[in-house]
Amino acid sequence: MDAIRHHTYGPPETLVLEQVPDPVPGPGQVLVAARVHGVHLLDTTLRRGEATGPLPAPRLPAIPGREVAGAVVAVGPDVGDDWLGARVAAHLGATPDGGGYARLAVAPVDSLHRPPDRLDLADAVAMIGTGRMALMALEVARPGPDDVVVITAAAGGLGSLFVQSALAAGARVLALAGGPRKVRAVRGLAPDAGPSLAVVDVAAPSWPQDARAALGRLRAPAATLLIDGVGGDLGADAAALLGPGGRLVVQGWASGSPNPVAASAVTPHGQPVEVRAVVGPGAPAFGDLRDYQRRALERAASGEWRVLTHRVAFAEAARAHRELEERRTVGKVVLG
Repeated sequence: MDAIRHHTYGPPETLVLEQVPDPVPGPGQVLVAARVHGVHLLDTTLRRGEATGPLPAPRLPAIPGREVAGAVVAVGPDVGDDWLGARVAAHLGATPDGGGYARLAVAPVDSLHRPPDRLDLADAVAMIGTGRMALMALEVARPGPDDVVVITAAAGGLGSLFVQSALAAGARVLALAGGPRKVRAVRGLAPDAGPSLAVVDVAAPSWPQDARAALGRLRAPAATLLIDGVGGDLGADAAALLGPGGRLVVQGWASGSPNPVAASAVTPHGQPVEVRAVVGPGAPAFGDLRDYQRRALERAASGEWRVLTHRVAFAEAARAHRELEERRTVGKVVLG
């Protein structure tokens, strides 16, 4: 079968298309002919050989990826034949080399979901990991009608879901996105939001001042909630928009360094804030991950969430990684 592997740690070009033996499902497993493969920023870190959170660097050679969607083409010895031919999406588990960048992937039968026929498989694979994470973060953030919410990386797979969810909860939203294309994508998520949504281009040197002006248009002296997945200097500047007692929800640090405000619980302007973690130290123990996946799939299928995807041909996985690292993607990155 075709698979994307890397034999060394390093830049995106270490990812190469190869022929490898077809895997065989064992007890409690099925074989999925994958049409769509999820890609995460985390995958780029693991490709470089850097351990990330609970995941160690993969053993080489490795097939990256942990999310697939397609059809079941074979079942293990104790799995019912009713799964054969089923249209499915699956998370392959918390492992650095899950085998998701392959045309055939072995998945535990209890990891499978049957997405509705009306749901595109690329959208389904986005919900299995990214949609699940969005729901977990929203449980921590709990945006409401009294909130003014700042969202970093608002055009990303997660950020775009946060924007829609905060607006649906009645909040006013200040979305931060890098570059005109991403700004347009965020505005397109909620074309009828009117004065409840402001979008600021963080690629502009004047963006902190632009964000302050946008708060004025939102009729808010300060933000009450920041959902940050970027961290670093940008995350700290975004935290400066919070007023006293605001909430900082940390759901990652794509910049490579955590938001420094998370450690001090004080904004650059000296305002005390409440820090809540979705990942890392202080994060709550979440419940059944399958239930989060199921609910995310339902939101996408119902139209409650519009899913943004950045699609790259399977054979061009290296390009997908490069574009992701260079912040040139809009929405969830998928191969297929």
